Amino acid sequence: MLPAVERLPDAHRMVERGQYFVLHAPRQTGKTTSLANLARQLTAEGNYLALHFSCEAASSFAHDIGATEQALLGRIHAAGLAAHLPPELMPPTPWPDAPPGTALSVGLSAWVAQCPRPLVLFFDEIDSLRDDALINTLRQLRDGYTTNRPGFVHSIALCGLRDVRDYKAASGGDPSRLGSASPFNIKVKSVRMGDFTRDEVDALYGQHTAATGQEFSPRALDLAFHYTQGQPWLVNALAAEVIDEMRIESTITDDHIDQAKERLIVARATHLDSLVDKLTEPRIQKIIEPLIAGTTPDTDPTFTDARAYAADLGLIAPNNPIRIANPIYNEVILRVLGSGIEGVIVSGPAQFRLPDGRLDFDRLLTEFAAFWKVNGEVLAGDQRYHEVAPQLVLMAFLHRIVNGGGYIDREYGVGRGRIDLLVRQPYTDETGHRAEQREALELKVWADKQKDPLEQGLDQLDGYLDRLDLPTGVLVIFDRRKKALPITERTAFSEITSPAGRTIILLRA
Repeated sequence: MLPAVERLPDAHRMVERGQYFVLHAPRQTGKTTSLANLARQLTAEGNYLALHFSCEAASSFAHDIGATEQALLGRIHAAGLAAHLPPELMPPTPWPDAPPGTALSVGLSAWVAQCPRPLVLFFDEIDSLRDDALINTLRQLRDGYTTNRPGFVHSIALCGLRDVRDYKAASGGDPSRLGSASPFNIKVKSVRMGDFTRDEVDALYGQHTAATGQEFSPRALDLAFHYTQGQPWLVNALAAEVIDEMRIESTITDDHIDQAKERLIVARATHLDSLVDKLTEPRIQKIIEPLIAGTTPDTDPTFTDARAYAADLGLIAPNNPIRIANPIYNEVILRVLGSGIEGVIVSGPAQFRLPDGRLDFDRLLTEFAAFWKVNGEVLAGDQRYHEVAPQLVLMAFLHRIVNGGGYIDREYGVGRGRIDLLVRQPYTDETGHRAEQREALELKVWADKQKDPLEQGLDQLDGYLDRLDLPTGVLVIFDRRKKALPITERTAFSEITSPAGRTIILLRA
């Protein structure tokens, strides 16, 4: 693991200055681990009493302010015991009596009055509090800071998934109830804990090599960073999958990382499930759906907040351009959105495998067209993400067939106007060596008030095939115009020549 001072480089300075700040980052980024380590370090240095504790125990008392206060004070006392604080540093036992709505600030003031060191508190999972309980907690901390600065907590960090600006939504969604921009407007800074850099990923994996002697090949390190973009849980989960679950004992290669990535996606660990559970929220759909469709999002007044919320959750990258945070999330999102469709596909992987392990790709396309004619309109009509429903149906079909040992790489994003897919199927060639079949597809939609996207699609597909160094590909155009022919009449294959002279299979569906 990386030292807390490296993960939170500004925190020590803000504590020394007696500042109140917010630390936020997506789930499984290392917030709790780093804060707990920082608290231990600050206390061990002898200049402060620093304590880290979780607010989750109070999360069930959304409208009971008194119960929330007592739960928080109880967790603070328990954290002191767990940290083995000497008696002179422990909080008051019992906490002083105070009317509901003031017990937290009264208790903390009493602790500060008897404690021989400046008090530093890290409120972890602060955004697990809701409604009145959250508002009151933040207001008591602000009141202690503004009215009793010398006799109150020296430095406070609020830690959670979201920045403090989003606490208004957690407290009921009506900013007018707060009477100010934020009930915690005393904060000096909002710090977002970042993902690992490439150098940090190398350092973490290098710690494993130093401890065990097992090495990662340079390509494995490249691929691990590419798939995770440094998301801390994914970085650790990939390596753990290879070492603990796949039980690889030799040098870890890019093939091992590829397999581990697929296993993580299929297993849908708790961390991944907690992310995809958000896909049905309107704020998240507002950002994710146009990303998949390749269109420009509706940048109405709610767009900025929706984008910030999606970034705080870790679903999209925090910087421009707007994009899914990493290729693993990219894949998981599409698989989850198409999982219901995949469950009704009767065809199985074995039906499309040639004796050497390659895919019978022509048959796959033909079977999809037949499936689309019968089921396309119904399945597309049932999808919550209606704008990308046809693409989800095709990708679900590919998942069902290719998942028997192959891989699907996807490229999509704002303004692209298409989804690019690369199907990769390992097989054994005639010399007995490992080889890889690669098939490229481009998916486009023909919507009302638009011209036929064929010409643009061929240009785009040529560019994609140039990058892949492939001689041919498939262009799929879903006709979603109101005046389109019936699905059984319009779904057909043809061959067409691209501007670069390639023979392209065109599927209009």
